[in-house]
Amino acid sequence: MHEVFAMAVGTEGAVAAPPAKFSGIDGFLGTRGSLMLDLVVIAMLLVLPVMLISIALVKYRRQYAIHKVLQLTLAVALLAAVAMFEVDIRVHGWRDRAEASPYSSASGTSPLDLALWVHLCFAVSAAVLWVAVTVRALRQFPSPIAPSAHSASHMFWARLAAFAMFMTAVTGWVFYWMAFVATR
Repeated sequence: MHEVFAMAVGTEGAVAAPPAKFSGIDGFLGTRGSLMLDLVVIAMLLVLPVMLISIALVKYRRQYAIHKVLQLTLAVALLAAVAMFEVDIRVHGWRDRAEASPYSSASGTSPLDLALWVHLCFAVSAAVLWVAVTVRALRQFPSPIAPSAHSASHMFWARLAAFAMFMTAVTGWVFYWMAFVATR
């Protein structure tokens, strides 16, 4: 007990304050982020290239079946990741991990809160668009999959969904850096 007190008040013989203890499982990226936050950051690094490959396969090689499999795989993987992430955030929160950020404040009007709201606008839009594009594609494209009357509409809405997904990743990475990497 004396050693803990010595570290806290900075008396002689104290080495350094122990690392902060946060609720939940610490992440693996060496930041203040939780395990699920770190997994989502890495997942988005993987999702974007796979999404681009999927789009290129359908656009340049007309590999519709592979595009469908890749998109459905991404949708299921993201759904699982977001569900686990949301549970982690609801159970353990994130604000205590972000307290050391120069962008954080308890008022709810900090630059960090603005970054979160911008991210959530893109994330919610991406989720709604991706579900709508996927459900419409499954219902309106023939089997086996091939171009149809639905193709033009699919391309329009899919481009919006892809842009929203790209911006979700970028704004998520910015938020992650502001909240869990930057230090006062």
